[in-house]
Amino acid sequence: MTTKTSVMRAEIAEQPEALRRTFSELLPLRKEIEALGRETEHVLFIARGSSDNAAVYGGYLLQVHTGRLATLGSPSVATVYGSRLDLSKVLAVAISQSGKTEEIVDTMRWAADCGARTVAVTNGADSTLAEEADVALVTRAGKELAVPATKTYNTQLAALAVLALGLGAKLDPGELELVPQGIEETLAAPTDALEEIVERMVAVQGAVISGRGLAFSTALEAALKLKEACYTHAMGMSYADLLHGPIAVVDPRTPTLLMAAPDGPTLQGTVALAERARSAGSPVFGFGGGEALAAASDLSVPVPDVPEWVSPMNLIVPAQLLTERLARRLGYDPDVPRGLNKVTQTS
Repeated sequence: MTTKTSVMRAEIAEQPEALRRTFSELLPLRKEIEALGRETEHVLFIARGSSDNAAVYGGYLLQVHTGRLATLGSPSVATVYGSRLDLSKVLAVAISQSGKTEEIVDTMRWAADCGARTVAVTNGADSTLAEEADVALVTRAGKELAVPATKTYNTQLAALAVLALGLGAKLDPGELELVPQGIEETLAAPTDALEEIVERMVAVQGAVISGRGLAFSTALEAALKLKEACYTHAMGMSYADLLHGPIAVVDPRTPTLLMAAPDGPTLQGTVALAERARSAGSPVFGFGGGEALAAASDLSVPVPDVPEWVSPMNLIVPAQLLTERLARRLGYDPDVPRGLNKVTQTS
């Protein structure tokens, strides 16, 4: 096990201030977002990797709280097939931490050419993505050096929360202030449960990570982090999809990691899944979910009690900490996973 402090761990700790800066920068842009909203009806997200997981959060948030249909785009429709679509009533939201991923830039250009209005969510203030969008939501994460995205991912969630407010979500903007406070609490909390989860995952080859609704994005991102930095065969799924067959992989050799807000309409189903996984002999590790999920889990990591719509920004932090600790426990460098670069180019 390596003992040096990783860049990834330092960047996880920078998230409270990164979120505060991002909220301060972006909340004044709600009027500009509102103006785009008056011209459009539906939302198309354009993203890859961690940004795609952020888009899953954005999709649920908009559909649940603004009444707008929101969907994940398939960039290959534009970049490989060269298809033409009528996007005249669409708000295309392109998400890229660098703003330099050519596929995302090209797809946003294609969407605009098809009649869409455009929003960029990026940490690259001077990037092509920011410069060409109708409205640029530039996050203030600061430079991110570790390859696994932590603070850039979470500030993307922050930007999408502001987007929802600008598009008419009847939510309290003041509740955003709870997010950085909650992360500070998580970073300062005892780590006994997290360390035990790390030890119990050292010898496993695969894991199931699940959540539903607004927490589904967290399950996907947690699975991606474990694959990137720990080389774990981690499967991130909605628990509804998990029950449609893949639940068969859950056994004593395959831990089940469950993500849930402290309350909300998906919590009961998450608790039921925990009970089913335990009955199959799977070690169950709960993240969030309040007392109900903790009682149904073998080990649990509490998350501050915040409203469901902002909880993914808090929920992802213990998963990031788990990834960083597990990577070092396995002898890997979490900052530079093999075969990966900070900016990935696809076509």
